[in-house]
Amino acid sequence: MFDLDGTLTDTRHRLHHLASSPKDWDGFFRAAPLDPPLPEGVALALRWAGTCEVSYVTGRPERTRGDTVAWLAAHGLPEGPLWMRRAGDRRPARVAKPDLLRRVARGRTVAVVVDDDELVCQAYEKAGFPVVRADWMPSAEPLRAAQEDEGRT
Repeated sequence: MFDLDGTLTDTRHRLHHLASSPKDWDGFFRAAPLDPPLPEGVALALRWAGTCEVSYVTGRPERTRGDTVAWLAAHGLPEGPLWMRRAGDRRPARVAKPDLLRRVARGRTVAVVVDDDELVCQAYEKAGFPVVRADWMPSAEPLRAAQEDEGRT
């Protein structure tokens, strides 16, 4: 199970949309198809694809599904289920993502969850999931705030 933003995708080029007041969420998500891949995350996903079904879990809103699926395909990532935040869900990522993963995990084994958000990783571990911390992209405060304070990604 792989996170997207900050794990597989480099979001730094679009963080300026979150620096304005009010934040430009439409611009932030509209720019997502231009995210460069993070080579470490892509390589890890491809390695896991050799032994497991790869799935994706993200705090991105459901309305971005088409762009997200196209991005994954364009960067050679394995096809797999994509689990996204439901419309109107503004819970912090550390709450929303483990809840989503618990629902997904019913009836299947989760070999590993890869995520860049330390609070999400801690919540996954508390819920009993094995975690790999994606520490290959420098932490960005606007992304952290979007995930934890605003429940947007």
